[in-house]
Amino acid sequence: MKQKLRKATHDGTLTIGDLKIPCYVLDDGTRILSQRGINEALGITHGGGVPDGGLITPRFIRLDALKPFISNDLTAGLLEPIEFAPPHGGRSVIGIPATILPDICTAWLKAREAKALKTDRQLDTAQRAEMLTRGLAHVGIIALVDEATGYQDVRDRLALQAILDAYLRKELAAWAKRFPEEFYRQIFRLRDWQWKGMKVNRPQIVAKYTNDLVYERLAPGILEELQRRNPKDEKGQRQAKHHQWLTEDVGHPALAQHLHAVIGFMRASARWDQFYRLLQRAFPKKGQNLELPLGD
Repeated sequence: MKQKLRKATHDGTLTIGDLKIPCYVLDDGTRILSQRGINEALGITHGGGVPDGGLITPRFIRLDALKPFISNDLTAGLLEPIEFAPPHGGRSVIGIPATILPDICTAWLKAREAKALKTDRQLDTAQRAEMLTRGLAHVGIIALVDEATGYQDVRDRLALQAILDAYLRKELAAWAKRFPEEFYRQIFRLRDWQWKGMKVNRPQIVAKYTNDLVYERLAPGILEELQRRNPKDEKGQRQAKHHQWLTEDVGHPALAQHLHAVIGFMRASARWDQFYRLLQRAFPKKGQNLELPLGD
């Protein structure tokens, strides 16, 4: 029986200098590098592998001059190349565990040091292997220091801050109407409240609905950052409307697009609970589990 093809859940490109290798993460967490991609990064472009006693030996270690420098770990890692389906479909990919790339590069560098490489092409491959080795050492030591010092948590927060900075402006913008009247009118309809127009003060819970339906779903941490930048005073009032803190190039377009979708779900719903289920399915809160409908 043919063994079921393994599946990759994530893909990307490992870039070191000018060298690029397609990389993947399988559904069991195994990190994989494309065998063909390694060949191309090393300047070996004559196919993926060649038969060797019933096995398919990758061309990047096929050279006879390399054999004395190939470690047992490298040999073991290449005995069973991994065939898998890429995340977005298409032809299957042949790959090897990413952890053995340093051993591949080491074999080429030892062969060069021993003057076992004779042609310009072989020496070029060794030069590429050196570039990969230096890049992997640089990335590796940074990752190790980040882990040892706990800076990886800071790194994640900095990535989140970059999102917030894209959405939120540094200084307060002049007020402009951003929430269509229909947004509030539909809330009143779905809650079976009497609508008396925008000039009448709305129930306090409408502000909570606005946070829940809009700001908590725009991007991770947006509502928390808005509340920090736009705090309530001793009377419970805020200096400005939250949307005044949104940037023109990212924040306001994202708000307008989201409101358009929310109002569409409102129009299509006969009841509040029906609308809320649709919204939760289409726009779950960023970084949170699904929640039950917000009640009075």
